[in-house]
Amino acid sequence: MSVPVRSPISEMASQANIPLANYHGAMIPEWYSDPVSECRAVRTAAGIFDFSFRAKFSAGGSDRVRFIHGMVSNDVKSLTPGRGVYATLLDVRGHILADLEIYCRQDKLLIDTDVDLIDKVLQTLNHYNIGGRVPLERLSLSAVSVQGPKARGVIQAVLGENLPGPEDFSHISANFEGHDVVIIRASNTGEEGYQVWIPKERARVLWEALLDCGKSTGLLPCGSKALEILRIEAGVPEYGSELAEDTLPLEAGLLNALSFTKGCYIGQEIVERARSRGHVNWKLVGLFVDAMEAPAAGEKILREGKEVGEITSACVSPTLGRPLAMGYIRKEASEPGMKVTLASGPKAEVTTMPFYRCGPADAAG
Repeated sequence: MSVPVRSPISEMASQANIPLANYHGAMIPEWYSDPVSECRAVRTAAGIFDFSFRAKFSAGGSDRVRFIHGMVSNDVKSLTPGRGVYATLLDVRGHILADLEIYCRQDKLLIDTDVDLIDKVLQTLNHYNIGGRVPLERLSLSAVSVQGPKARGVIQAVLGENLPGPEDFSHISANFEGHDVVIIRASNTGEEGYQVWIPKERARVLWEALLDCGKSTGLLPCGSKALEILRIEAGVPEYGSELAEDTLPLEAGLLNALSFTKGCYIGQEIVERARSRGHVNWKLVGLFVDAMEAPAAGEKILREGKEVGEITSACVSPTLGRPLAMGYIRKEASEPGMKVTLASGPKAEVTTMPFYRCGPADAAG
């Protein structure tokens, strides 16, 4: 098992006696104040996160687009510089080996995944990268993310740039104190969000500049506990919880990771078969749980005494004031409004996701 990475930001937090935890292969702060306050800051103002749990590599050479396009589930050939896409890397059975974000630059592709997935991703790509025609290079970059309704103003004030457009994964080059950075529009919480990719040795300086600028807006530093709550509220599946090597993309509802017109890629035949059939046997759903506490991941879901599913993630939502859960349920029990029971006793109701949507109508159900 590899040693979790530590960023300059996590080292700074550790020196201040802030607890760290292994999150997707990186040691990052669990919380700075408390997760509930941090969640509320993101929903009302902004929160800043250490995103060093994301690893990055580049694909170069003249054949890079054709090669990556043929390996992943979404359309890479149609990308122009400054645009990006979410995709999955599948095995021949159509199961998810990893999920990725792919960004088109002028002379390369930048690819982003969890730290604990990058070795598997590179090993899989290199297996098909005959003769190393497409150079794949790990990048020594850290990432800081600002999420929330006031995120744009904070990023703009510190970096002095016109920010990327409204499309997910749009990105621009920028400069921070003489260093090249990339600013990416990407929400991980259901709020407007941005990531800044920066050389590791400058990450702490950027963090402090964003934090200092944002304090007057209500921005708070946030940890992994708040990020988990926020991503569950936003109905965002993550690898290791909702996504795994036995999961099909359509079971997880990952339509945003799939192109049905791009042609062949590894696992495409299975994905197309599931699409043409019109359904899959399992479906990722949301659950409103009638309890005081959140259920544990792995808890079984029952309907009329029969096991029909399993919880993958859960939290007590500060935004909605109730426990929420995500889980897989058999198709026949997955319709919104259906009543189920958890193995530990509480009742629950199947619902659509996201649970939370930013804006005036800020909650589902």
